[in-house]
Parts: sequence; C-alpha cells; structure tokens
Amino acid sequence: MSSLARPPLFARLEPARTVLVAGAGGGFGVFAGIPLGVALRDQGKRVHHANLTFTEPDRLDAWVEPGLAAIAPDTTGEDAYFPERELTRFLGDTVHAFPRTGVRPLRAAYRTLVRRLGVDAVVLVDGGADILLRGDEKHLGTPVEDMMSLAAPTGHFRTETTTAITRTSTPTATAEPSTHAA
Repeated sequence: MSSLARPPLFARLEPARTVLVAGAGGGFGVFAGIPLGVALRDQGKRVHHANLTFTEPDRLDAWVEPGLAAIAPDTTGEDAYFPERELTRFLGDTVHAFPRTGVRPLRAAYRTLVRRLGVDAVVLVDGGADILLRGDEKHLGTPVEDMMSLAAPTGHFRTETTTAITRTSTPTATAEPSTHAA
C-alpha cells in the first residue's frame, strides 16, 4: 500500500529483489535513474542500469552478444557523446547498452539481460517529457526511441513473466512481476 511517506512506485517495487533501471529513448535520460537506484540500494535491492545507446554498434568493443553490450569505464566508443560510459564511470559499475534496432530485437536483448541478471522488475526513466507527447509536436526529441523503449520490456514482461505494467504521470514506466496472468 502506498502513502505520502511511501510513494506508489516504491510500494510496487517492494517485492522485487533485483531491479533494472533503464533509460527510455537513450541519451542522458538514464541519469534520471540515479536517485532511484540509490534509494533502491538503500532498501537492500540489487540495482543494474541499462540504456538504449546512440553510439554506433561498430564503435563499441563491449558486445556480450548481439544486441547487448556491457559498458565499463574503459570501453571504447564515441568520445564526444557516450552517456553509458559516463554513467559507468560515475557509478563504478557496469551499465548495459542496447543498440537502436527495433522493438523485437530490443525485446530479445531485454529478455537476455533480465535472465542473466535475475531481474524481477524494470523501471524505465526518461530525462525529458517527450515520452508523454503525441509525436507530431515541433522539435520533438526521440519519440521513436522512447516508444521502442516502452514497448520492448512491456511485451517481454507480459508474455514471459505475467507482469502488470503501470505508467505514472511522470516520465517513468515500471514493470513488476505479479501473481496473476496479464
């Protein structure tokens, strides 16, 4: 149950032991998940970070398998724009990256990562508000990437682990296991 002292997101994540905090749409939006990751770690949860990367796949040397890279502080890639490497340097932990491919390959990558890490909850974070827009606004950021990021884990959890999906009024979506069929 949620309350003023216990926000609904934390109530929904209470049964989770391992949480994947992933950037929706790529870029530096994944940094919006740092405070959440800290709070979840303070609750004794294992927290992993992932992001849809804008780094060209052939520039990365960290692919653990097609569609999934494990970024470390010394991973080669873009010098000017590489949010995942900046985050791993800040956190001192691996940050996983997905290439911009499409919903099905991204879903497969999420499935692999969830299985490898034993993840039982995924929280998507977005540093901007374009994830909430219609798509026809002027100067829109990354609507295609945002929608891919929302669709991929949603489909995975609904079909693979019967999960309820909640989208809050803030640019955050969560997925958590449930005991009933979706």
